[in-house]
Amino acid sequence: MQHPDAESEDLLRLTRWEGAGGTWEVLASRDGRVTIALCRCDGGEEVDRFTSADPALLRHVAGQDHDDGP
Repeated sequence: MQHPDAESEDLLRLTRWEGAGGTWEVLASRDGRVTIALCRCDGGEEVDRFTSADPALLRHVAGQDHDDGP
């Protein structure tokens, strides 16, 4: 069982992407699930996407529809 304060796989995936300079965008959010597009930092081209119901990830992206990076 995962410790409640430990980061989830999906949140780690997103924060690694942010740390590498990538941006992201929430494509859909409903029924306790979110679909996120991972985009390049140089133009915003989507390179991957994933859907998650992970509570830690949902808290991280709550109220944001995208990350413009630094």
